[in-house]
Amino acid sequence: MSNKSNTGDTKVIKTLRSDALKHLEQGAVTADYSADRPEVLRQLNAALATELVCVLRYRRHYFMARGIHSRAVAAEFLAHSNEELGHADALAARIAQLGGEPDFAPQTLTTRSHAEYVAGNSLTDMVREDLIAERVAISSYREMIHFLGDKDPTTSDLLKGILAVEEEHADDLASLLSDMDEA
Repeated sequence: MSNKSNTGDTKVIKTLRSDALKHLEQGAVTADYSADRPEVLRQLNAALATELVCVLRYRRHYFMARGIHSRAVAAEFLAHSNEELGHADALAARIAQLGGEPDFAPQTLTTRSHAEYVAGNSLTDMVREDLIAERVAISSYREMIHFLGDKDPTTSDLLKGILAVEEEHADDLASLLSDMDEA
């Protein structure tokens, strides 16, 4: 063990503490947060709207699934709906953590969403519409991650985790669609 003086470390710690004491009401948003917070909050609320629209569409599809493949496909719809709800909760929590307000307003949900709410007339239509929405979400999340760069690693990591699940959903749906086309 070295007997070196840690005066430099003490000075750094004092500076960090002094900076942390400023604007305590901002919680996790410290002075060194370098992303455009209003824009990040806008994008996160758009992602929240997208996830909520997907929850609703998947839920409808779950209840409306009919036909020879309906049980397996309906189970997939329900699982995806529940995962999308988890994404919505995580996005809302991050919005609040950044000092924003998660926008759950039903009257503007579809206008803020990147994905559309399309009911679908058949099981194949439902799977296709959900796959389209997942592909839209994948592109949206990639754009958001690119926008953030290294300016907000916490939000970027959250979005990367959601993106990975959206990619799994798209793969699942593409497989279901392929199986249905072969039948």
